[in-house]
Amino acid sequence: MTNKTLVIVNTTGRQGASVARVAAALGYHVRAHVTTKLSEKDGAVAKELREMDNIELIEGSLEDSSLVSRLFVGAQRAFINTISWGDEAAIGRSLADAAKKAGVQHYIYSSMPDHGAFGQGWPTLPLWSVKFTVENYIRQIGLPATFVYMGIYNNNFTSLPYPLFCMKLLPGGGFEWTAPFHPDKPIPWLDAEHDVGPAVLQVFKDGLRKWSGSRIALAYELLSPRQVCNAFSRALSRPCRYVRGPITIEVPIPSGYRTQLEGLEKLFGKHEAPYFGPDIDAPDEALGLWEGYRGMEEYAREVFPLEEAANGMTWMQ
Repeated sequence: MTNKTLVIVNTTGRQGASVARVAAALGYHVRAHVTTKLSEKDGAVAKELREMDNIELIEGSLEDSSLVSRLFVGAQRAFINTISWGDEAAIGRSLADAAKKAGVQHYIYSSMPDHGAFGQGWPTLPLWSVKFTVENYIRQIGLPATFVYMGIYNNNFTSLPYPLFCMKLLPGGGFEWTAPFHPDKPIPWLDAEHDVGPAVLQVFKDGLRKWSGSRIALAYELLSPRQVCNAFSRALSRPCRYVRGPITIEVPIPSGYRTQLEGLEKLFGKHEAPYFGPDIDAPDEALGLWEGYRGMEEYAREVFPLEEAANGMTWMQ
């Protein structure tokens, strides 16, 4: 048990919710921020958080400077995952400034690399480069911090026609995943809901003596697309095949996400760049933080059918 206060931003997201659940169970006082838009969209998660012990739910816009200032008062630790509501870079800087002013002792920021900064001719991904910009600002102001880089969520897969991670249900009952990744090149995977919380709380426990300024790749398996499909086949007792191809967009998506997908196709399809860039490896550090991870086959067997049912799918019946 602890009497420490932990601030979490974007708490209804997969990362933040995972951290909140574990931290609250360990006795932290969790000050869990959600925007009004997100709390309306993710009502089930917000409802769960409201009903949990040790969680104080705070709703409001992170563009409200008075709310941001109050958010960190009396807090010792923070887990921050900014997202693209409003000016993400400005919000990220505002949160860091407020945390430093309040004397937050350990600030963990969910960042990502800017591949365009590596000098390899790789494209910049806009939804990742803004996080890297915020990371650099946190370093510049001297806020005591650690930076976690997330692998691809196992939970991204769906049979709904969303781009990049659609497990398309075929007439014969099998699945087909089409994406631009090389079929045999391993890429990093993470069950965000299951594994982010335990790993982040271990980083807090280890402290800044071990992790000050560090970048940690949170990914527990390196699997090629073909290996992912093999895991789904074993888990569901259904054929699953991988097809390397362009990203298809069959549903309306925000223009910024479209630009991100176009960059992803070039970065990992054409250039076959390393997911985290050339200097960060997985999964050794993640495994050192938390060994009880949920792998792809377990996810496909135990969780994917439940998520599909929640989306109105009936193929598993």
